[in-house]
Amino acid sequence: MLSRVAPFMLNYAHCLPNTLNAREKLKGKSSLMPTLDQAAREFLAQKRIAVVGVSRKGGVGNGIYKRLRKRGYDMYAINRSADFVEGDACYPNIKSINGGVDAVVIATPAQQARALIEECGELGIRHVWLHGGFAGPNAPDDAVAAAAERGITFIAGSCPMLFMEPTDPAHRCLRWFRRVTGKEAKVAGPG
Repeated sequence: MLSRVAPFMLNYAHCLPNTLNAREKLKGKSSLMPTLDQAAREFLAQKRIAVVGVSRKGGVGNGIYKRLRKRGYDMYAINRSADFVEGDACYPNIKSINGGVDAVVIATPAQQARALIEECGELGIRHVWLHGGFAGPNAPDDAVAAAAERGITFIAGSCPMLFMEPTDPAHRCLRWFRRVTGKEAKVAGPG
């Protein structure tokens, strides 16, 4: 029986969770980074989270902010042009938050990621997630390098809501789709 199952498993190994991440880790890298699932669990284990890109008009950042707040996280909205967002005080930047934060979600254009990662590094924040929308991983190379230089675990692409349990049906389907098509978020960091 095993001889009939094993070839099937080899042909479809690319569909298994974390297989793509494992392949990437083995390509010329001396240290292993966390898998996407591990990095997502570590990120979501943090209690104080800032979302950069929360807007007065709503949007992706607002959705993430509200979902995390509803789940009991201490949330901080970052928008330099607003005083209040979603009924909460809004901060102009990450460093203006009293007591700091443990993690940051970037829900702004990817071109702003490097500067935000540099700010996180200065503040000792070790978990950063760049929301990637439906297009998948799209982190600029300079942002990935900045995260690695600063010892930050950086999830590039995807959405934290794909990993919050219980996951709603839409995000559960999107997570499955990204895994089977190879469009999962990429994890970068120290190493």
